Amino acid sequence: MSGTNSGVPSVLAHELPHPVPADELAACPVGEVFRRVGDKWSMLLVILLGARPYRYNELHRAVEGISQRMLTRTLRGLEVDGLVRRDVQPTVPPGVEYSLTPLGRTLLEPLSALADWAVRHEAEITEARSRHGDDAPED
Repeated sequence: MSGTNSGVPSVLAHELPHPVPADELAACPVGEVFRRVGDKWSMLLVILLGARPYRYNELHRAVEGISQRMLTRTLRGLEVDGLVRRDVQPTVPPGVEYSLTPLGRTLLEPLSALADWAVRHEAEITEARSRHGDDAPED
């Protein structure tokens, strides 16, 4: 999907079939990216790595509540997607440093736009959730 100058958001510029076939949804590259950015830890790690490179243990200490296993899995997924670079340092013992790739850095702008939107509309979202009581999403 590409943006247009007509004022139509790019996500609306492409008409989806009705109903959306499950195989098309599963094959959609946008869905894959949304699954990655929508998980509990990925975007926090992208934000941290956007500021500077981190060694593995620094990242583990910087994110309260993340297990070593989950940190490793999340970093590996971001690396597979080409967003994070893993550099093994020639030290004894070998150190590992993580940083954003150029592609990963391009994610900071849309991530910032989404974060700005969430902050701008926080009160409205909270109000809507309170009207639905138990229907509010859980963390």
